[in-house]
Amino acid sequence: MSGESPFSVEAGRGTLLQRLGHLLRGIPFTRGQLFSTLREARHRDLLDDDTLQMMRRVVEVSDLQVEQVMISRGQMVTVDANQQLQEVLPAITESAHSRFPVTDGDKDGVVGILLAKDLLHQLQRSDGEVLPWATLLRPAVFIPESKRLNVLLQEFRDSRNHMAIVVNEYGSVVGLITIEDVLEQIVGNIEDEHDIDGAAGMVLRRGSDFCVIKAMLPVDSFNHLFGVNLDPLEYDTMGGLVTGALGHVPRRGEMIDLEEITAEVLSADSRRPRLLRITRLPLSD
Repeated sequence: MSGESPFSVEAGRGTLLQRLGHLLRGIPFTRGQLFSTLREARHRDLLDDDTLQMMRRVVEVSDLQVEQVMISRGQMVTVDANQQLQEVLPAITESAHSRFPVTDGDKDGVVGILLAKDLLHQLQRSDGEVLPWATLLRPAVFIPESKRLNVLLQEFRDSRNHMAIVVNEYGSVVGLITIEDVLEQIVGNIEDEHDIDGAAGMVLRRGSDFCVIKAMLPVDSFNHLFGVNLDPLEYDTMGGLVTGALGHVPRRGEMIDLEEITAEVLSADSRRPRLLRITRLPLSD
């Protein structure tokens, strides 16, 4: 009888699902067992790193609530319904967002959602007619901060709505969340045309034993640039690595040792770190 395992060349000729089927014959009973099985699949080259990370995040997204990933009230870019259309255009073009909550002067008074494309279309009307605000606003969707992300994602898909206003138990607005915020929890950071391209562009300063980086810098890119060996399998980005090590969303000024380096949070928001100062630890004797 051949000594080859189920993961021999013959087994490797099947589809990804068939090959995973060999590995999953012993059905995992806990999430930990499932993750262990997936890591074993990666070790046997049945999955690549990106697929492994995405499968892990798909499972974990059901644990997350809106309040954990939303854009906080203080960071919301809103439009005042009392302004003229022409007055809000500079703020819209500078922010580069596509959707804006419209308020009656206070962020608790969200009266609708303005799409940038609707505003631009209105301003380009050849007849010069200026229509009232009400003709441009889309209905605002309000959701509780405790809603789970997997439920919200399904609601976004069913309604084809891409933004929701988040309220607390008293009905006060505490933030907003977009479909991109939810998808980033599954596929990782989604960069747009305004993001700096390339890992080198995420290194803002560099000295002999320190550097200042954007937290979205991939761990494997950091390893390559700085000659260290941080584990890139558990977290995609340096910000994710720091967040995971701390066990909470980092706050400005927090520091933590990570194997060969010390990471200091220079800038952070309510959802994630933004800038990190990385210092190489001295070699132990």
